[in-house]
Amino acid sequence: MLDNQIINIRSEVDNWLQSFNEAISQQKNKDEFIKILSNLFFEDSHWRDILALTWKIQTVSGKSKVIENLYNKIMDVYAKSFQIDQQRTLPREVIRAGKNVIEVILRFKTKFGNCEGVVRLFEDQERKGSFKAWSLLTALSDLSSSDKKNIEQYQNIIEGPNWLDKRNEDRLYKNREPEVIVVGSGQAGLSIAARLKQQNIDTLIVDKNERIGDNWRNRYHSLKLHNQTHVNHLPYMPFPSTWPTYIPKDKLAGWFEYYVESMELNAWTNTKFIGAEYYENKKHWKVKLKLSDGTIKIMKPKHIVMAVGVSSVPNRTKIPGIDDYKGEVIHSADYDNGKHYNGKNVLVYGTGTSAHDVAQDLYVHGANVKIVQRSPSMVVNVEPSAQLPYQLYSEGPNTDDCDLITISTPLQVLKKTHQLLTEKTKRIDKPLLDKLIRVGFNLEYGEENSGWQFKYLTRGGGYYFNVGASDLIADGKIKVLQFSNIVNFSSSGIEMKSGEKLDIDLMVTATGYKGQEYVVDELFGKSVVDKIGPIWGFDDERQELRNMWMQTKQPGLWFHAGSLAQCRIFSKFLALQIKATLDRII
Repeated sequence: MLDNQIINIRSEVDNWLQSFNEAISQQKNKDEFIKILSNLFFEDSHWRDILALTWKIQTVSGKSKVIENLYNKIMDVYAKSFQIDQQRTLPREVIRAGKNVIEVILRFKTKFGNCEGVVRLFEDQERKGSFKAWSLLTALSDLSSSDKKNIEQYQNIIEGPNWLDKRNEDRLYKNREPEVIVVGSGQAGLSIAARLKQQNIDTLIVDKNERIGDNWRNRYHSLKLHNQTHVNHLPYMPFPSTWPTYIPKDKLAGWFEYYVESMELNAWTNTKFIGAEYYENKKHWKVKLKLSDGTIKIMKPKHIVMAVGVSSVPNRTKIPGIDDYKGEVIHSADYDNGKHYNGKNVLVYGTGTSAHDVAQDLYVHGANVKIVQRSPSMVVNVEPSAQLPYQLYSEGPNTDDCDLITISTPLQVLKKTHQLLTEKTKRIDKPLLDKLIRVGFNLEYGEENSGWQFKYLTRGGGYYFNVGASDLIADGKIKVLQFSNIVNFSSSGIEMKSGEKLDIDLMVTATGYKGQEYVVDELFGKSVVDKIGPIWGFDDERQELRNMWMQTKQPGLWFHAGSLAQCRIFSKFLALQIKATLDRII
């Protein structure tokens, strides 16, 4: 960028911030506040707040609503001193959702603590030389009251306690209760436990598996992450730069174990969370845990964080008619590898990620595999198409800045972004997609062409990042059958409309996973499910994911889930809310 461009950008940003801060100073003059801000925002502007001004995660759209809400909330929390954060990525011209904008990372203060934000500006075509805001993010960064974990001062080596003895004692919870119990030790559980640890909040992770990392370790043999390593770091401990681009599941599992030890997280494995009851008068839970020796342990935390994932309980819904088949049937969650199926005939039901991965693994091990499509799916080549949404992380800003910029995009703008990306991926992947259509594979691209990420955010699946299985299907090496063309199931296989009869040795049902409401019902009861409502998917009013990373209508119950990047980013805000609740700030 040329020096004069940098000067012009800085000048426009300074002018906007000066006017914005002037409006804030008009605390007793609402009309003047509204008058100034009316010249600073476009009609289709958006404001996303993450705890900074509202103690909520919510998005407001439309200039009049944005200004009205900003006036009320800025005054409530005494927000002030909005300025460019000179320690972070400086203002720059970028393209977001097809628009050329100036993107600015901000810092400011409220009565609760330090905050950060992002504003995007571009020139008003009706008033040349006037730059207005298209989107504004305000996010809490840290609490003034936070008692963060500090490095202990060096003590006399003889008089001081041994570190390992202290750690072993700390893990036992002999004479104390944890303030928070985290259920699950995947990326969600570890990220929130690490954040809470740094806030000096006593936290215990419980997991039914034998070892930390088993939620990845126990998946099918060939699994790797489908997005790249530099996007997927956990809080405080980035992956080594020497790691492969796509992390194998066992390597990730090992890192999870190492993370628990390095971050000094308290975790009980072989421990099943049986259920919990909330005592409103005492403001704590009565939690039942089944320990590895079969005994029941009662604990009384103030908060429970459910970190069992978006897809944790296999949906074992029967394929219509499959009961007539007398051969082996397994769910994809129970699949390990195809080494026992060389030369065998296998049907895989489904065309999501698990189905494709299982079919490919079976083919590699010499099985005669066919994939059965029940409804259209989206296919995206893992490179470069599936990585396009993560381009920001290769643009230069560090991970913290990329995370902030990522969450600064309001829902409507994010949807537009992914519609544009979907059109781009369709052009890039056209040779593969055309071949898939020719062999009878039905394609679709999400609601309103919004692509795979919105499929993930609304339903948790329905797409596949092609790491080879689609090429095998397109080349006829893995045959695709439409479920609608199956007439009957027999004891030995299936009969097609064409009259062809296929003998099958194994059927794998990749029928997905149950929603988190199912887990809540099992562990807390239907009354809690009814109280909190749906989990995941978008709330139209707030324009945010439902019941994620925020206080639910059930006091003391929180949900944390998603990709490694989502868990890294939103664990920070979840921990701040729990800290504020414990400190009676909210």
